[in-house]
Amino acid sequence: MYTPEEVVETYEMLSLQHLNIRTITVGINLLNCLDKDLSKMKSRIYSKIVDTAFKLNESVKEIKTKYGVEIVNKRVAVTPIAILLEPFAEGDAYEAGLELAAVLDKAAEKSGIDYIGGYSALVHKGFTKGDLALVESIPKALSTTKRVCSCVNIASTRSGINVNAALKMGEVIKETAKLTSEHNGVGCAKLVTFANAPEDNPFMPGAFHGLGEPEISINIGISGPAVIKAIVERSQGIDLRQLADLVKRTAFKVTRVGELLGKEIAKLMNVQFSTVDLSLAPTPKQGESVANILEAMGLERCGAHGTTAALMLLTDAVKKGGSMATTFVGGLSGAFIPVSEDAGMVDAVKVGALSLEKLEAMTAVCSAGLDMIAVPGDTPVESIAGIILDEAAICVVNDKPGGVRIIPVPQAKVGDYVEFGGLLGGTVVMAVNRFSSEKFVRRGGQIPASIQSFRG
Repeated sequence: MYTPEEVVETYEMLSLQHLNIRTITVGINLLNCLDKDLSKMKSRIYSKIVDTAFKLNESVKEIKTKYGVEIVNKRVAVTPIAILLEPFAEGDAYEAGLELAAVLDKAAEKSGIDYIGGYSALVHKGFTKGDLALVESIPKALSTTKRVCSCVNIASTRSGINVNAALKMGEVIKETAKLTSEHNGVGCAKLVTFANAPEDNPFMPGAFHGLGEPEISINIGISGPAVIKAIVERSQGIDLRQLADLVKRTAFKVTRVGELLGKEIAKLMNVQFSTVDLSLAPTPKQGESVANILEAMGLERCGAHGTTAALMLLTDAVKKGGSMATTFVGGLSGAFIPVSEDAGMVDAVKVGALSLEKLEAMTAVCSAGLDMIAVPGDTPVESIAGIILDEAAICVVNDKPGGVRIIPVPQAKVGDYVEFGGLLGGTVVMAVNRFSSEKFVRRGGQIPASIQSFRG
C-alpha cells in the first residue's frame, strides 16, 4: 500500500522536478568480430551493433509507455577499438581505425543511437601499436564523425601515471580542436583522458565495454539534480547532518527507479543487467544544476569557500543512498561538475566565483573530474598535459575514477563566451596558469603508483 504522501512525492519527482533516466547504455563485446580482413570485420561490427540497438529501441519504447519515465539518451559502448587494430601492420592500423570509426558512426545513425563510445585505448603502462594508431587517429576520427566518442586511460592506482601518454593526449586535444575549429573545437567534447577508467560507465564520452563485462550488458545512468535541489531548498533550518540524511533518502528513491527500469529493459532484451551509475548529471536547463544544489545549501556562489566541503557532503550522501537502493553500483557514481553542461557552474564562472584551480580541488571529492572546461585556444600542449597529470594524480592517490575533458577553443580568449549546442551547452573561457609546465612534462616516463598503506 502507498500513502497519499508517497503518491504526491512520486508525481512531483516525475512531473515537476523532471526526474528522468539520463542514459541507457548497452555494452557490446566486439571481440568475436575480430578479423584480419577489415571488410569482414566492419560488416560484423555493423550488424552486431544495429541488431542489438534495434532490440534496445523496442525495449525502451515499451518501458516508456508502461512507466511514463523519460529516457533522455540511448547509447552504445563497445570493446576498446584499439584492441581490434592489433592484427594490422603499423602502417595500416591508422587507416583501419578511421574506417572502424566510420562504421561505428554509421551503425549509430542507422539505429537512432545518440552516441557510441569505445573508440578507446588503455595505455596506463604503455602503448601497443594498436593503441598508438588509435590515439593518433582520434583527431581525424572525431572531426569526421558525429556520434563517435573516445576515451584514453593514462593512469591507474596500481600502475601510476603514464606521462608520455599525458603529453600525447595534450597534442591530440589540440589537434582535435583545430580540426573542429568551425564549431568552437567541439570535437574535444567527445574526448576524455581518464585515470582509473571504469569498465561499466554509461556516460559519454568515457564509456567503453570492458573486457571483464559480459557479451552484452545494460548500464543505467540516472539523473535527478532538480529532485535533490527541491529537497535541499525545503530543508532550511536544519543542520548539515540532517541535510545529508535527507539527500541520502532521496537518492535512494531516485536510484530505485533507475534499477527498476534497467532490469526491465535487460529482461526484455534477454541480456544481463550490469550497473546503475549513481551520478547526479546536470544539464544546461535552469533547475538541473549541481552548482545550484550547493548554493541551496547556503553558499552565495558555487566556488565560495566551503564549496568542496558541500560537494563532499552531496557526493557521499548520494553514494550512500544509492548503494542502499541497488546492489549493482558502477560507473563513476557521485556528482558531475561539467562546467558548460551546468547552468549554475557557468554563472559562477561568469562572476569570477569559480576558477580552474577551485574546480580541480572539487574533483578530489566528486566523481567525474575536470569536465567540459573551455580554455584559450593558444594554451600550450604542455599546459594541457600538466592539467591532465594533476587530475590523474588526484585520482591515483584517492583510488577514484576521473578524467579531463578540456576544450582549447580556437581563437578564443579568457572571458569569451562560447556555445557548443544541445546538452553540451555553452560556457566562459577560463584562465590557465601562465607559468610553463614544459620541462616537467617533457621528462616523460612513468610517475610510480603511490603507496597505499602507511596512512597516518
